[in-house]
Amino acid sequence: MRKNVVERFLKYVTFDTTANPKNSNCPSTEGQRVFANYLVEELKLLGLEDANVDENSYVMATLKGNVEGAETIGFISHLDTAPDVSGKDVKARIIENYDGKDIVLNSEQNIITSVKDYPEITKFAGEDLIVTDGTTLLGADDKAGVAEIVTAIEYLVNNPEIKHGDIKIGFTPDEEIGRGANLFDVEKFGAKYAYTIDGGIEGELQYENFNAAGVTITIQGRNVHPGASKNKMVNALHIAAEISEMFPTSERPETTEGYEGFYHLNDLNGNVEKATMVYIIRDHDKQKFEKRKAYMEETINKLNEKYNGRITLDMNDQYFNMREKVEPVKFIVDIAEEAMKEVGIDPLIIPIRGGTDGARLSFMGLPCPNIFTGGLNFHSKNECVPVGTMEKCSKLIVKIAEKYAQI
Repeated sequence: MRKNVVERFLKYVTFDTTANPKNSNCPSTEGQRVFANYLVEELKLLGLEDANVDENSYVMATLKGNVEGAETIGFISHLDTAPDVSGKDVKARIIENYDGKDIVLNSEQNIITSVKDYPEITKFAGEDLIVTDGTTLLGADDKAGVAEIVTAIEYLVNNPEIKHGDIKIGFTPDEEIGRGANLFDVEKFGAKYAYTIDGGIEGELQYENFNAAGVTITIQGRNVHPGASKNKMVNALHIAAEISEMFPTSERPETTEGYEGFYHLNDLNGNVEKATMVYIIRDHDKQKFEKRKAYMEETINKLNEKYNGRITLDMNDQYFNMREKVEPVKFIVDIAEEAMKEVGIDPLIIPIRGGTDGARLSFMGLPCPNIFTGGLNFHSKNECVPVGTMEKCSKLIVKIAEKYAQI
């Protein structure tokens, strides 16, 4: 299983599946379609005859069960990688028996994963790590998840004595730009419960995530020659700076953790004449989330009085905390926790400081906790994944399938 999951992952990262938020098509990039088609053929070679991909590059397949009466369960990962860093021409390599020190990814460009900046990597001293050459992200988010699922399915195919019910597999496009569940056909998928394999470090088991809203603030200034601008110029950039200062520095991503929510200025573009700010609002607590949105509206309304209506606010909910939908069937979390312990993994039940396809799928009628892939430093050139953790994830998927056949 270890050899297979590594070889599979190293093949998968060669596909450029970077999502494009500026393209409204689904998938947003052609590379995702290519990867989806490749996976369908691979699944068919494993004997999953119903493996298919639709016009939007959603891949689905079924491993038929070998025991009657077992609940149908699903495992889901996403095809795309984040647009934050290029996923083209990924050059992955394996560091065998990592020594726990700084990792030089690219000596020519002096790109280093230092233990000072990324102290968590020292926990994997003595293990084999897959890293990049420092010029792209790795793609463990979420090609590690895809590789772990397919490897687990391969193992079950090759070991028919392991009892399991029907297992549904789903691979989605454009999760990284918030669209992964948009066109997911829950009825066609055909599972009552599922797990996304899209988490981080070993042991992560998550059934809580942020409530999320996206905000676009458009500021209309007035440009006048600076030499003759007194009482005439209205500088949109200065208004943007004023807006930014209205939100506490203690409530930003870089100053919060755990259950603490935040306002995040994700993008700022413009000039004197016009500026655009893109914020995201996040909080696990629904009441606090609503208060954050209300504060955003109040802030803009006050500044609009000052600047005579020059500011436009567009705010939309993106997804909600899946806890609301998972807690009534929390045994699906308990099964995963028990399975972890049985394969030698220490469960780490923590809230997701983000969202997954599973959050939206839970509200679409498919309760869907999230399980680790093993990856670290997602969305960056310093992304890496321990080989041993990928193997453990595949074993965990097999064990969860076994346990559902026993209830």
